Amino acid sequence: MIVGILKEIKSEENRVSMTPAGVEVMKQNGHTVLVEKNAGVGSGFEDADYAAHGAEIVGTAKEIFDRSDMVMHVKEPLPAEYDLIRKDQIVFTYLHLAAAEELTHALIKSDSVCIAYETIQKEDRSLPLLTPMSEVAGRMAIQQGAKYLEMAQGGHGILLGGVPGVDPGMVVVIGGGIVGANAAKMACGLGAKVYVLDMNLDRLRYLSDVMPANCFLLYSSPATLRDLITRADVVVGAVLIPGTKAPRLITRDMLKTMKKGSVLVDVAIDQGGCFETSKATTHSDPIYTVEGVVHYCVANMPGAVAKTSTMALTNATLPYAVEIANKGWEKAMKENVEIRRGANVINGKITYKGVSDAFNLDYADIDSML
Repeated sequence: MIVGILKEIKSEENRVSMTPAGVEVMKQNGHTVLVEKNAGVGSGFEDADYAAHGAEIVGTAKEIFDRSDMVMHVKEPLPAEYDLIRKDQIVFTYLHLAAAEELTHALIKSDSVCIAYETIQKEDRSLPLLTPMSEVAGRMAIQQGAKYLEMAQGGHGILLGGVPGVDPGMVVVIGGGIVGANAAKMACGLGAKVYVLDMNLDRLRYLSDVMPANCFLLYSSPATLRDLITRADVVVGAVLIPGTKAPRLITRDMLKTMKKGSVLVDVAIDQGGCFETSKATTHSDPIYTVEGVVHYCVANMPGAVAKTSTMALTNATLPYAVEIANKGWEKAMKENVEIRRGANVINGKITYKGVSDAFNLDYADIDSML
């Protein structure tokens, strides 16, 4: 199979979908790898590094799309790429379609095979290709929250960890999954008083065993959330329902009860966001203020630490990419239910229920298509 590694074109996205070491593994499995010129530069990988590991360096995205059986991205295709996607071509990347109606329709029209990183799922319901980026985003959420609490950044001047004789800041993490656990771990390490909310009692019990004493685990309810946000300095939105739009948990009216200069960090912005007032921002223009509350809603947070993120992502995606390339998408899906769950749009039909529900479009069961 010819596999194409595209240069990211989303604003300030420095990651790349495969490292040079990953190219070598693909080559060992008998595949040709095309890498768009300068695709890895933002992550510290030069074209020469890719060539040394067996890649062919290609000048344009169009040539990658024209020649490749499978194209790999980190972020979703953008409008400039819609018409380049070919019928039956495999598109393997993060898609987040439930929050992207225009992209969904473009992929339906393309008649391509669209497999989403974020919906590949194991039997234990874990999301192996979302996990590494969730780990990065969770940790970064606290770094950013702490920064934007500074008065020069629009915050109300609280040091999350406090100092002797002064109370530490308070962090509320909504969701105890991978993002939430990593955010809580970082906030606890800084010395903040941390509350984690979740509706899964087994998860709360597990976190209670592994988190330090300054982390408090609470069952999530609207009343509990309404109470906690009035005292919070940083609130991290970390709720994910795989493949579907994120629930809106904090309304604009609720913002009015929060401290002026407190910070909301919406890690779920790729799936539409956890807060009613959320809108996607960029690394160059990351924040805005509503009702006196600072909002940080950067849609590609891990892109700011691209080298770490690219290596972590390749570690997770490469085994699946190799399997798809070795077997072809149909055989790979027949033999591996995890890859089958990654099917979002196949040959013009929506094959992921959360996406069809989001836009009230027809749903086709992937099992019936194999």
